[in-house]
Amino acid sequence: MASAQVTGSTVDRVRADGPAERCGRARDWAEIQERMLVPLYQDVYRRLEVGPATSLLGVGCRSGLALLLAEGRGAQVAGVEWDEELRELAAARGLQVAPGGSLARSAHPVPRPAHSLVTVFERTPTPALVAWSAQRTLPGGLLVLAGRGPAERCESTAVLEVAHRHAPPECPQRLALEPLLLSAGLRPSATGRVVCPFAYPGLDSAVRGLLATGLFDRAEQQAGAALVAKELEEALHPFLRPDGSVRMVDEFRWAAGVGATRD
Repeated sequence: MASAQVTGSTVDRVRADGPAERCGRARDWAEIQERMLVPLYQDVYRRLEVGPATSLLGVGCRSGLALLLAEGRGAQVAGVEWDEELRELAAARGLQVAPGGSLARSAHPVPRPAHSLVTVFERTPTPALVAWSAQRTLPGGLLVLAGRGPAERCESTAVLEVAHRHAPPECPQRLALEPLLLSAGLRPSATGRVVCPFAYPGLDSAVRGLLATGLFDRAEQQAGAALVAKELEEALHPFLRPDGSVRMVDEFRWAAGVGATRD
């Protein structure tokens, strides 16, 4: 019964607020969703020995939790983010995050022109974005790409089907990370697989967090926010626990590529 009340509150709020509700997505990401990827960030930083000698640029860094974790290891950090509200949240955390602008821009997005480590954790690594990011690595520096693992190893697959049903994804659901690195002139040098639990105190929180990922934006444009929220809640019911919390487990993959050194 409690879960039914939560379901109603979420759908009613989306229906009533419409576009205004979308203005809170950046804060929902920062307060609910971004912590779900902490195991991914930590595994990359541990394996690549991120520390005081690291200059890190986070491309598509959103509100900056991954940057904060790297900074806590002593790294010099900066970010690039396309969403203004997310940049404001990152700035409130004391982080230097510049607008992304167009991928065709020739100007450097941050004062430092190149970095020893560039990460693409939270944006889909398209060939254009990978090439753009690779140009911001120092000679011999590393670029890290990340994405969800195979569908059979991700419990959220059934939930993401809500988005795919209304708006088929423009990019493959399972990205081949190493070929993307090779296409940008980088040599794959390290890979990893990480389990990331997606845990929420209730359905309302789960829906808000998942909508904040941006993966359902095109579906909302096609079918309407209220319908997508309703179907998302229904898809989450198999992951409800007796105490009303929601828990799924996804596998994420990451791959690092090293750029050519110069004589």
